[in-house]
Amino acid sequence: MSNTLSSDLASLKIDREVKPRQGGPLRAILGVLVLIGLAVAAYVVGKPYLEAQMFKTTVAITEISLVSPSQASIELSSSGYVVPQVRSQVGARIPGRVAKLFVKEGDRVEAGAVMIELETRDQLTAIQTARMRVAAGRARAVAAKAGVNEVKTQAARQKALVARGAAPQAVSDDLEARVLSLVEQVKASEAEVAAADAEIASLKVNLDHMTISAPISGTVLNKPPEVGEVLGNDFGIGTVNTGTIELADFNTLVVETDVPEGRLHLVKIGSPCEIVLDAYPSRRYRGEAIEIMPRVNRAKASVGVKVKFVDPPDGVLPDMSARVSFLHKALDADAMKEKPKIVVPSAAVVERGGSKVVFVVDGENVRMTPVTLGAAFGDGFELEQGPQPGTKVVKSPPDVLMDGHKIQERSAS
Repeated sequence: MSNTLSSDLASLKIDREVKPRQGGPLRAILGVLVLIGLAVAAYVVGKPYLEAQMFKTTVAITEISLVSPSQASIELSSSGYVVPQVRSQVGARIPGRVAKLFVKEGDRVEAGAVMIELETRDQLTAIQTARMRVAAGRARAVAAKAGVNEVKTQAARQKALVARGAAPQAVSDDLEARVLSLVEQVKASEAEVAAADAEIASLKVNLDHMTISAPISGTVLNKPPEVGEVLGNDFGIGTVNTGTIELADFNTLVVETDVPEGRLHLVKIGSPCEIVLDAYPSRRYRGEAIEIMPRVNRAKASVGVKVKFVDPPDGVLPDMSARVSFLHKALDADAMKEKPKIVVPSAAVVERGGSKVVFVVDGENVRMTPVTLGAAFGDGFELEQGPQPGTKVVKSPPDVLMDGHKIQERSAS
């Protein structure tokens, strides 16, 4: 009993060698507060980057523009395409195999120039056969005529004998009937000759069709059929020839542009224009409005206008995109020497990694693209190096926006 009591008393003894914990509850509270602060900071700072990486960032979009030196004279601008007014598709009028090819894509040809020759062996053989039928028919006609003359002589002699009562009338009648029969044979032979001659003429026409020539002066726009290729034709309604060559006269190139119906009053026949092609943004062409098309496109609420090139359209190709500016006064030679400026809005330019960049819109993603800026121009900068005019870029990109992030355009309110 005493041993048990002694043991219990010993367990209640305070061990003075153990040092008390420093700080106590206060230190624990401070530690928790620090951890909470770090978590809040990570949430505030990291959340936008995480959202930008995983979700679409809503942004405003602007674009890089091309500003013409004639900006002050522009009354109206519209876009369109280069279209040749003289165009032709040339195909085979009769089926045949290509024997010779004289043109290639991009060649300039004159009207009447031979472009393709089809194989003519079968056609020449058919013509020779028809000529032999003509010769045979003519020989039969000659023989029939000789027979007619002979029988006519016999009939005349027999008729004289009948008149003297020296021969029966029946023999004379038989000879007269034979004359009539031979005359009809002559006519039949001559008809065969005429038919064969007509066949030869038809075969010669087809032979001419086996040489395919250019109906207009122009440039070959497509790849011609190859030697050995069989060409066919189909003149049914709503069908086109196969194996065609497309020609266009580049001297008749114009820009066909759509002008909003509500601004058509600004366009007059003969109005001076400036033409800038997307393919050559630094090159300017003088133009002139030559035709207002007599039909309104109700779907687009626009009217087509044709603008011809006043300057030679060097380097201009059909179907190129073009921008037309209608001016209130014509451009002079000095004005034409000035080059248009490519301008990027200042709000689209940001700094990333010590370099000036813009975020180019590429579908639902953005591409961070370095740019080299020139002098300030209006509310932007001249773009010395960077994306082409018309490129859509993000306006006022947020700091969290990086290359490859997904975006969606902010809807206009």
